[in-house]
Amino acid sequence: MTAGTDSYQAPKTKASKLARPKICYHWTVAEVQKWFKRHCSEYYALYAHYFSEHEINGKALVGLSQSSLLRLGITNAEHRDALCRQILKLRLKADIMEMREIQMRHRITSA
Repeated sequence: MTAGTDSYQAPKTKASKLARPKICYHWTVAEVQKWFKRHCSEYYALYAHYFSEHEINGKALVGLSQSSLLRLGITNAEHRDALCRQILKLRLKADIMEMREIQMRHRITSA
């Protein structure tokens, strides 16, 4: 190790290259908060505490609707619309990933 480098990076293996990101349905409350901060940053300071208080995990997040956001305490309709759009994008991305995995498994079993 050279001077000034105190962290070890494991070599990349074939398994790490093929690893899929964790599907959002399995996210923890902390992972939802990270997503919320990254994708809804303008609303994070206003509403992140609602998500924490209600322990919104990934499964709950993708199930949120206009009415459930209102019940959480998000009263501004424009903010609810924006959050719903981001949640819908996330849900679509997760569905696309799942369909690709199914296709890959089908290719492997039928080969």
